[in-house]
Amino acid sequence: MEQKWLSWAKEIQSIAQTGLAYAKDVYDIERYQALRELSVDILANYSFESKEKIRLAFAGDEGYCTPKVDIRGVVFREGHILLVREKLDGKWALPGGWADIGLSPSEVAVKEIREESGFETQAVRLLAVLDKKFHNHPPEPYHIYKLFILCRIVGGEAVEGVETSGVSFFALDKLPELSEERNTKEQLNTMFQFLRDPNAPVILD
Repeated sequence: MEQKWLSWAKEIQSIAQTGLAYAKDVYDIERYQALRELSVDILANYSFESKEKIRLAFAGDEGYCTPKVDIRGVVFREGHILLVREKLDGKWALPGGWADIGLSPSEVAVKEIREESGFETQAVRLLAVLDKKFHNHPPEPYHIYKLFILCRIVGGEAVEGVETSGVSFFALDKLPELSEERNTKEQLNTMFQFLRDPNAPVILD
């Protein structure tokens, strides 16, 4: 479960961002800016990120505050799951990334798989919609929903991408070191449950 300080910081940031989107009175704007700065102070105090980096991340968001959407493509081959090694941390993850404006979730999954692994795929079905705060990810300032979409290979071959330095398939009992910012072992175990039971219902949590 998400730590209390992180929940508080996110809630304060959400109130500040939404307030700045609608406030007209100069004094209200100053108050919401002060709230945003307070959320930055909390995050900087309890995390390893600098105030400037956190402030820039928050300043990039405008309008009514809503969760971000992270989309992950799930691909199996001969009982093994496709993972890519992230250049940012040298660890492994399901191919994926932020949802793109103008693309559907399925289109994002197919695009990310192609760009990060070289495989051409076709989206099959939605497997899970998970709220990141309920899973054992490292702390971060955003509220994030994670969509896991099952895809099947229709072409291509394993090729490293701009953001990846490795492409491989792994058995559940032989997983490499995972990029826990992107996916956890428990989440991959859940994906393998769909391999064992293809008709299992979508997971929501």
